[in-house]
Amino acid sequence: MVEGHSPASAAESATARHVLHVHANHEVWTWASAVAIAADLRRALALQARARLLLSGGATPGPVYRALSQAPLEWDRVDVGLVDERWLLPDNPDSNAWLVHHELLRDHAAAAHFEPMTQAGRHIEGAVATANAHARREASVAVLGMGEDGHVASLFPGMKDQERVFASQRDYVVIDARGCPGARQWHQRISLTPHGLARIPHRLLLLHGERKRGVFEQALASGDPHRWPILTALDSDSGEPLHVHWCE
Repeated sequence: MVEGHSPASAAESATARHVLHVHANHEVWTWASAVAIAADLRRALALQARARLLLSGGATPGPVYRALSQAPLEWDRVDVGLVDERWLLPDNPDSNAWLVHHELLRDHAAAAHFEPMTQAGRHIEGAVATANAHARREASVAVLGMGEDGHVASLFPGMKDQERVFASQRDYVVIDARGCPGARQWHQRISLTPHGLARIPHRLLLLHGERKRGVFEQALASGDPHRWPILTALDSDSGEPLHVHWCE
């Protein structure tokens, strides 16, 4: 059961823009990450009527979402949305919506309100418009992942129209990731922009394995967000650092 205190981390280091939490093993990482997310949501619910939680897809966060589903929160006051989505219907097992539905929206968290980005019969520009309408209510917490190419959300290095996307003042835009290996076969996507990411006060990055930590450290050393889009997650309008949870 997720309660209010995190299991001890093996180590922690901090800069002005990020805090690295190093956990002893995968089990500790899973529960510590879930506790951290639940604590941020609990603080948000203490200050406002509803809280918004934005989640990422991929292979890494599933265990954390399962642990988070057991948190004794007022889930009926939580709106769950997505950081990004492939242009797939929510019932497609390769969609981020499918992952969230099957891994988080169970146990206590089944009471949360889920906002999938796509639905049958809707074109992609309409889906983006709806995502931006939801984003008018600022998200409280975002859970992020990172690819081995340094992408975050669906912001890929070398993607088409990267300058336009990075300069956008909208929270969500259509992404054309053709030619980006990290996008695999799903080149058409919807994603938070750097502007949208910066509006979210509490951002957690889930990393697992030495390779991912090496990529993150390489990105930090480079300082180039166009080559390493993960660096855009360091920027926050609130001044809150990015919390990075890692284990081997």
